[in-house]
Amino acid sequence: MSARGRYFRRLVAGIFAGVFWMDTAFAQSSEAGCRFEPVAGTSRQILRCQEGLTIIVEDGARFSLVDRDRNGNADAVRLRRKALLLEAPAGGAQGGFVVVTPQAIAAVRGTKWTVDVGQGKTSVFVLRGRVAVQRRASNAGVVLAPGEGVDVEAGTGKLTVKRWPAKRVSALMARLVQ
Repeated sequence: MSARGRYFRRLVAGIFAGVFWMDTAFAQSSEAGCRFEPVAGTSRQILRCQEGLTIIVEDGARFSLVDRDRNGNADAVRLRRKALLLEAPAGGAQGGFVVVTPQAIAAVRGTKWTVDVGQGKTSVFVLRGRVAVQRRASNAGVVLAPGEGVDVEAGTGKLTVKRWPAKRVSALMARLVQ
């Protein structure tokens, strides 16, 4: 394995290590260092957060911001419904940024990706960078590269990384005004 591969595995292990305590010590802030901005000509909004985090919110999305380390800045999101497009710059949230859904946990540092929750599954797709994804009920996970996605359903079973077709990516981006 390359040095870069070993580094990324250690990074992923460190990010996921903090996720397990998050469920029991759920620290949430109403502001979490973010402010809403309207998207011109739509009813959608963009969250702009400290440390350069940007979250584009699909109309009707249900989520909450989480401040795991209680420093006043969002470093996680609990997403329950619909989609978010997230851009987390390298060196942003200390310990990485995490999205927790009913089925999955997606963790990153310095990337742009989407997380979509609906109909009993969570879909994660990477536009830039790398994203580690694991099923909530398991320690096993996968790492996605640009153009790759994974669908995580409840239960146990292997997570299969796939290169998403342009039509699927376009449909998701259209929902997020991209």
